[in-house]
Formats: sequence, C-alpha cells, structure tokens
Amino acid sequence: MTNFDPILPVVVLDSAASAEMLGAALVAAGIRQAEVTLRTPAALDALRILARTPGLRVGAGTVLEEAQVDDAVDAGAVFVVSPGLDGSVLAAARRRGVSAVPGIATATELMRARTLGVRTVKFFPAEPLGGPGAVKALASVFPDVSFIATGGIGPQRAREYLVLPSVIAIGGSWMVPQETIAAGDFAAVERLCREALVPG
Repeated sequence: MTNFDPILPVVVLDSAASAEMLGAALVAAGIRQAEVTLRTPAALDALRILARTPGLRVGAGTVLEEAQVDDAVDAGAVFVVSPGLDGSVLAAARRRGVSAVPGIATATELMRARTLGVRTVKFFPAEPLGGPGAVKALASVFPDVSFIATGGIGPQRAREYLVLPSVIAIGGSWMVPQETIAAGDFAAVERLCREALVPG
C-alpha cells in the first residue's frame, strides 16, 4: 500500500508541456506526491512526464474503469484514485500491483469497500457531505479504515481534517490551480504548495 503524505495535490492539466515544470515546483516545495486526474486529453502524457520527476510519487485520479488502470500504470502511476467504488477497478489495480483508493460517500458504500478488502478510502465530496464532522462519525463506526478527504477542501479547512486520527491525507487543487499552471506561474504554485504543507 502506498504511504500517503498529509497533502495530496490534485492536478488537472490541459497540456503536458506544463508537467515538467510543475513536477520541479512540487518537489522544490517539499511535495512528494501528486494525483493527476484523467479528465483531460493531456492527462496520461502529463502523468508520464511527472512520473519521471525524482522524489515524486504520481498517481492517477478520476479512474472510472478497468482499462484506465492499465493506461495509468503503463504511464507510471503508483496508485489510482476513483470518485466511487468499482470492483473491477480494484481488481485491476491489484493485478497491476498498485494501490487503489475508491471513493465512498455513505456508510453502506464503506461497508462494501471493507468487504472487498479496502482499508483506505477517499471520502468524496468531503465538504458537501458534511466535512470533518462526517468523517469523524464514520471513523467512530469503522475504526480500521483510513480516509483521504477530497472535494471542496481549501486551506482554511485543511487542519480541521488533518487533526482527525483517521484522516491520513487531504486532496485538493487549491495549491495547484489550473489557471496558474496554464499561465506558467510555477513560482506561485511552489509558494502555494509550501503554504499547504503548514495548514493554518
């Protein structure tokens, strides 16, 4: 199982040309992991470039089906993240030897994930579903499960999640804004990432 650091940048890239500079900015800021969402045509090429960045573990996000697991792992992903729970995605990840983090929103989905052998889940979308309070409630019933909370989290709320023992990481895009990357302002990305590592 991939060991996650507390801050997981969720990256959406419109152009793979930005990937090399982005990777350098992340590592310079002290970030050691990133999730590249498979939402754009450039995603796999960008993932491939980022995966070559020394000191950076790269995974694929928005993985919806089995074939995407193979594509992502072939591109260098060491973990895959899904917005929901799909047994075929979990099976494909196990076959390829990478970690899979499925998304859950309810206790029923979490019970299904546990039945499938999952012990780390993505709580998504975290803020609309009740935020840290909802995670705390689920954790009280499922003490053997760890959570990566994503969805609407910003720097103002980061610490509220990270102080929960059950939360091993939070995912967000506030430190890697799509428009800032597109503008080539990697100094700003580095600054935002540094600030994210010490949430207020």
